[in-house]
Amino acid sequence: MAAWIWIVVVVHVAVSLSLIGAILLHSGRGAGLSDVFGGGGLPSGFAGSSIIERNLDRITVGLGITFGVTSFILMLAMRVTAAVK
Repeated sequence: MAAWIWIVVVVHVAVSLSLIGAILLHSGRGAGLSDVFGGGGLPSGFAGSSIIERNLDRITVGLGITFGVTSFILMLAMRVTAAVK
């Protein structure tokens, strides 16, 4: 396999683990892990609207898009590699 495929695989694994962590940091119906980093302690009217929650949402969306792109690139790379053999 080409070196660029290994680079994409490493990025894909790193993004996968980061995405799992970002999803676990989101607060659910009760208290989430994001409360540890300052997301909690606000009145219920402000729940989910803190800067930390919005930035965590943006990071999660970015990681999700990156995960999809790397998945698509790896799928195309495997098709090309299989067609060459």
